[in-house]
Amino acid sequence: MKRIDKGNWNGQSPMLTCPTVRYELAEKTQAIAAGGIGVAQQMVRQLGIALSINRGCPVFKFHMPYSEADHVLNIAFNVFAGGTCLEHLELRRNDEAYLDALGAQRIPDPTTAGDFC
Repeated sequence: MKRIDKGNWNGQSPMLTCPTVRYELAEKTQAIAAGGIGVAQQMVRQLGIALSINRGCPVFKFHMPYSEADHVLNIAFNVFAGGTCLEHLELRRNDEAYLDALGAQRIPDPTTAGDFC
């Protein structure tokens, strides 16, 4: 609210200025709508959240190929990326940039996620 308050104007004119921006070209470019997903994945790794989930929620005898944390985080990241139901996991499964941001070869499909739930 402070930013749009007309009484809180510092005299800057014009309002739209050109900040210092760097543009880089690469051979291959990818983009995803949930741009912060990679940072969230780094936080999960640094805090040991996946390990905690696997220890605290032992559902499987074998991880073939998914662990408990893979399932839980898959659903959480789906919500983070704007998904509102398990079926939206199919969109994530087919998004190469999304999978790359998570460092995942593949993620559980909606039916597998539903079975886990």
